[in-house]
Amino acid sequence: MNVPTTGAPLAASDLFSVKGKVVAITGAAQGVGRDLSLGFARAGARVVAIDLQAEPLKDLSDEIVRLGSEALSFALDLRNVASVNECFQEVLKRWGGLDVLCNNAGVNVHKDSTDLTEDEWDFVLDVNLKALFFCCQAAARVMAPAREGRIINTASTFGIVGFPQRAAYCASKGGVVQLTRALALEWAPLGIRVNAVAPAAVWTPSRAELFSNEDFMRSLLAKLPLGRLARTSDVLAATIFLASPASEFVTGQVIVVDGGWTAA
Repeated sequence: MNVPTTGAPLAASDLFSVKGKVVAITGAAQGVGRDLSLGFARAGARVVAIDLQAEPLKDLSDEIVRLGSEALSFALDLRNVASVNECFQEVLKRWGGLDVLCNNAGVNVHKDSTDLTEDEWDFVLDVNLKALFFCCQAAARVMAPAREGRIINTASTFGIVGFPQRAAYCASKGGVVQLTRALALEWAPLGIRVNAVAPAAVWTPSRAELFSNEDFMRSLLAKLPLGRLARTSDVLAATIFLASPASEFVTGQVIVVDGGWTAA
């Protein structure tokens, strides 16, 4: 029987450290994923940047190197399971293992559900849920021999509450929440912690047009008790926590970063 002990105390400077960790991030080329990649690099992690877009990945890798860190980049379609497996095996071959996976890649379709096509539904579910699962699987296969690893899935407030014209997205993110819990239970004996971050309304340059709609913004801010949109730094802070020794006893949890939306 494992009797709880106090364990060796960590210095405050080490508690949230990810220095030297190998961190893979999907959807890394822009938006939240890019800022996660740069944030981990600034914190001393070695970054594996994965995205569909090759040219922005190169720019990102160059910037990571300028920050004094190391980068590997893989341009691939996450819906291709064979390519995903090859990617993670290459990380194992070149860097000897994987400490953290941030499943950030995601897509959305804004459309009335009565008009949503089968292809649109499949596209959202394939990227947001199916591909995410197979990234988890590929990462777990690399992490398991070390009996240590962190998987951090990007869920959403819309995986907890509903929102009009986002049926496929809400369904996919609700699936991410439950998948996170299931995998946390299954892989705990392997030393792999699986958690999720569920942000709401994160401002990025690619969403500037959406957030420039005054009526939309008025209705959105009415749901946010803290009175502002989320920043990518808000998502990074929660993600760093889950990737660091500070979250050693945390698994199967969804950290909601939503300015109080779901507290209502």
